[in-house]
Amino acid sequence: MKILLSPAKTINEKASIVGDYTIPIFENEAQKLVRELKKLKPNDLMNLMAVSAEIAELNRNRFKNWKKALSDDKYINYQVIRAFNGEVYRGFDIDSLEERFYPILQEKVRILSGLYGYLKPFDLISPYRLEMGTRFSYDDKTKNLYDYWKTKVTKALNKEIQSKESIINLASTEYFKVVDKATLKSNIITPVFKEFKNGKYSVVMMYAKHARGAMARHIVTNEIDNVETLKLYSVDGYSFDDKLSTVDEWVFVR
Repeated sequence: MKILLSPAKTINEKASIVGDYTIPIFENEAQKLVRELKKLKPNDLMNLMAVSAEIAELNRNRFKNWKKALSDDKYINYQVIRAFNGEVYRGFDIDSLEERFYPILQEKVRILSGLYGYLKPFDLISPYRLEMGTRFSYDDKTKNLYDYWKTKVTKALNKEIQSKESIINLASTEYFKVVDKATLKSNIITPVFKEFKNGKYSVVMMYAKHARGAMARHIVTNEIDNVETLKLYSVDGYSFDDKLSTVDEWVFVR
């Protein structure tokens, strides 16, 4: 079973490197993007990323100082699972995870990224912010980051998928679109988390993001390989709703 997650917009630059680490498989491809991003002025980044002047300046400096993992000890790299600081990663809570689960985490979880494409939890990354949906054109052959990454990411995922292994898609719609489902050699299950409010069930994004991280952790700590076992998921009061679910979209409600 492979679990797909989205990255976070914010980076914890106080995070420590704990235990083993790995190098992103598409680090060279990320470097090519950075070379082009470095050429952009703050106003260009503001418009490209739809962010404030402060955030544009922060990321301009990040791109300027970006380094490949371990290439320069003057600029610190961070393990992905500890660096990302969004609600998904608060739901996963790596700091409380026992080290005996680290190999399972590294084997099962993959994180999609606008800059790095495809990451393992303990890969070392340089701080960045680049949404997958950003309309950044790298060259004449690519209109956006989906064009740049789709084939690369899908091939990498297919290479890792074992026979009859399922993919649990806990990534956002924006990020999962980078996967070419037509050429993927696996069935895909997308869990959806809904809250009962005003007489109906609906997605509340903050809760849904937290639940994605919590479910990823649940799969890791319970060493789940049989996808049907996920229907018993009950963390934080959620339960599987057969009537609201479809074959490939499983709805959990509370």
